[in-house]
Formats: sequence, C-alpha cells, structure tokens
Amino acid sequence: MRSLDHLFETSSRSLARRTSRRSLIATLGQLLTGAALLPLLPVDRAWAGDAKPRVDDPNSCEYWRYCAIDGFLCSCCGGTSTSCPPGTSPSPITWIGTCHNPGDGRDYIVSYNDCCGKTSCGNCKCNRNEREKPTYRPSRNNDLNWCMANSDANYHCSVSVILGVAEKK
Repeated sequence: MRSLDHLFETSSRSLARRTSRRSLIATLGQLLTGAALLPLLPVDRAWAGDAKPRVDDPNSCEYWRYCAIDGFLCSCCGGTSTSCPPGTSPSPITWIGTCHNPGDGRDYIVSYNDCCGKTSCGNCKCNRNEREKPTYRPSRNNDLNWCMANSDANYHCSVSVILGVAEKK
C-alpha cells in the first residue's frame, strides 16, 4: 500500500510543479465551452427526408383527422379512430377542430371525444394543437378533462368523428 501512496504523492507533486490554478481553471472553461457547443455541430438528417408523414394511417399521430387531438389514440387501444374500445363510453361533451384532408383538399369539422371508464391506455400518445383556441373558448381547447361529465371520470383514449365539411367564405 505504501508504494501506491508514494506513486500518487509523486505524481501530484509533479503536476503541481508544472501547472497553476489559473491554467486549471482555463482548461475547465475550455472543456465546458466545448461541451456547450457540441449540440450545435451539424447532423446528417438525409435519412429523414425519405420518410413521408403517414396522413392516412389511423395509428399514426400524423393522421389528418388528428389535427387538434390531445391524448392516447383509441385506434391503438382496442378501438378505432371513430369508436371507443369495449368497456369505455364516449364523453357527452367534446372539443372540435377543423382539419385539412390532403387526399381531397377539403377541410372537415372534426369532433374529438374522450373515451371514459378505464385508466389511461398509455399507447400512441398524440398532442397536436393546430388551430387550437385558448381555454376561454373551452369547446375548441383540448387540455380539459372531458370525462368529468361521465359517471366514471377516468380518461382512457380519444377518438375523432367527422361532423361535416367546413364551408369556405
């Protein structure tokens, strides 16, 4: 054990003779600056350019009907994009959004219903807030617990139901 102590003492004294406190602080500053600049280095994202958003897949958050949804997708939780899974019931109150369908180029009014009665599904979390209104317009806001109107207020997942075509003025 004595030789290990002697080795550390010798190397510590040698390091102390060759360096100063200022050089140690300068080196630490350089390391911290370099670490802070690391995220700014360029990243090759060429592989991401090939992937197109899945606007026609109900299990994808990019599905065109989900433009104002916030929650777990029922299509990943045992239901479909328009119907609640077994054992849950839709909330009688909803929020709405106007979503653009790239397939036909039209805008649709979409109602978002929370399915209530079970604990949260936990699959396919999706939070899109396109054209969302602040909370002073509750019917257009997706941040409320819409299951509070049900006898069982547990939120499970959300569905999207087309109400009609949005008319342009």
